Amino acid sequence: MDTTPTWGDFTAAFELFQDAILCGAVAGAALGFLGVFIVLRRMVFVTAAITQVAGLGVALGMFVGSHGDHGQEPVLWAIGVSLLAAGLFALDLSRVRLSRETVLAAVWLAGSAGAVLIGDRIAAEAHDVAAILFGSAVLVRHEDLELVLIVGLGALGLAAWARRGLLFAGYDPDGARVQGVPVRLLELGLLALVTLVVSVATRALGALPVFAFSVLPAMAALLVAGRLSVVFVLALVGGIACAVVGYMAAFFLNFPVGACQAAVGVVLVLLALPVKLLRG
Repeated sequence: MDTTPTWGDFTAAFELFQDAILCGAVAGAALGFLGVFIVLRRMVFVTAAITQVAGLGVALGMFVGSHGDHGQEPVLWAIGVSLLAAGLFALDLSRVRLSRETVLAAVWLAGSAGAVLIGDRIAAEAHDVAAILFGSAVLVRHEDLELVLIVGLGALGLAAWARRGLLFAGYDPDGARVQGVPVRLLELGLLALVTLVVSVATRALGALPVFAFSVLPAMAALLVAGRLSVVFVLALVGGIACAVVGYMAAFFLNFPVGACQAAVGVVLVLLALPVKLLRG
């Protein structure tokens, strides 16, 4: 007997899945837009490290919550731990003679190993920890959706409003300082926006799809388009496509949601490469 899900099965269960799809679409849109700055500023591995640290923060929140009355909101732990990591990246590390790549690698490894080790001590919520790391959660809590909507749309609005200043400060920081642009403030503001969106989205969707949303749609958009105004639009739409198409592919093909959403982003990049080669 054929048990492959049909379109009728999907539409019948849509009310159950709609929060997860909407949450992914908003996170994909916000991170896709922010991803243009991330890729242009070569902050890809900063985002990767923050994503893993956010997963560690969620696991910490679950661990503390399982041993008492505190830590019932893992997303607050994710935000706190991620902001600490972002603050570390914002410091001048030349005094301790460590390259930025070395610190990024150490933080990424600490976040990854810490989440796995702490998750191993939360037997009752082991599935939730796996979902946080790999994005295997099918459903999203309504409170997580609300938080992603508030933080994601707010960050998207602020980034769109400050887009010209962020681009100017990224391309020519010295010239921007001469023109009176607050370069340092814009850099810290961008890092804070990325950290906040990544933190709340990781709690809701998982680290793997969140990192994919932050990088792959922007890569594809930069390969396809020449004008930055078009790149931002394409990256935003690409982030939504990764979330929605990836979720639907996971439903019909019976694959993990986060992996499918990341795979759709890879497909977008592969489709964009021939366009780049033809454009020259």
